Amino acid sequence: MYVVHTTDLTKIYHDKYIALNALNLRVEKGMVFGLVGPNGAGKSTTFRILLGLQRETAGEVQVLGEEMTPERADLRRRIGFLPTNPAFPKHMTPIGFLQFVSRILGMPYERARVQMARLLQAVDLTQAASQKIEGFSTGMLTRLGIAASLMNDPELLILDEPTSGLDPAGRKQTIELIRELSGRDRTIIIATHILTDVERVCTDVGIISQGRMIYSGPMSEMRRLARQGTISVEIEGNGTAFEQQIHTLDDIGSVRYERVGAEFRITFLGTESLTVYLTRVLQLIDRTGVELLRVDTGSDEIEEAFLRRLEEDRTRGFLRAAAWAATQDLSRRTGRENEEIDAGIPGHPPV
Repeated sequence: MYVVHTTDLTKIYHDKYIALNALNLRVEKGMVFGLVGPNGAGKSTTFRILLGLQRETAGEVQVLGEEMTPERADLRRRIGFLPTNPAFPKHMTPIGFLQFVSRILGMPYERARVQMARLLQAVDLTQAASQKIEGFSTGMLTRLGIAASLMNDPELLILDEPTSGLDPAGRKQTIELIRELSGRDRTIIIATHILTDVERVCTDVGIISQGRMIYSGPMSEMRRLARQGTISVEIEGNGTAFEQQIHTLDDIGSVRYERVGAEFRITFLGTESLTVYLTRVLQLIDRTGVELLRVDTGSDEIEEAFLRRLEEDRTRGFLRAAAWAATQDLSRRTGRENEEIDAGIPGHPPV
């Protein structure tokens, strides 16, 4: 079952700005889905439409198996949402705020009290439950926002940049909390540009660029694409001798490398496995007599794959634009020739 299913989802603001461009998003039940993209890619617009807070310009959107529209308040009650940098009434306490949220959701009093106590403990805010929110750190505010988004025990949880502005300890705690929240009965969508967070918690990932989905699939497949034969080694000794022999590691034209000081980043374009290439690199190190200081086959792998996908999409965009321009130019030339034929211009006798 698709918890989120969009078809050619398009959003154009004021007939000028295309925020979403025929976006096709599929999120199955139980997934922790990472929606990744640079600022302005369309992540927040996607969420506003999924929540029924905005209408799409074109296309279709279904959430929890039903069409989502601004009138579907009943459907929104089955969704939890944490916006980027959530704001709270500073004079309230966490207890008071969560009681306020429960009343908006129409929750029975007893159920709300039980849920509130359980969630404050889950997000580690029990000790601060009676303190005013105005003194809270960014991490405490994020955890309170997650608690509020879970008050209705949602089937779908949407988190927009949940680790934004957090220090490393706060990010780690938030990621661990999200991991604990995942399960067969709850689907989670996380929008972020912090790729290491996606790798640590998500089962699936979608890359969005300029309002278009340019990749969507399992996290394992993204890792496979990332690790398509790149090995980094840091050596000590005669680096020139090592560098001169890199071309022998595979067929001519199948090896590329970058050198930064004592580090070599070698990319293999052939068909052998990464294990075979790694063995060849280690043998070359032994033959040239250099000392191996470090070897890495996965550093920044998701970031590399992400950037590669963006670059491929930009390249395809340039090709599409060039093809369109060529088509327009051919159409104009054909039109002029037809006009000349109709007018009986010399060299073009009338038919």
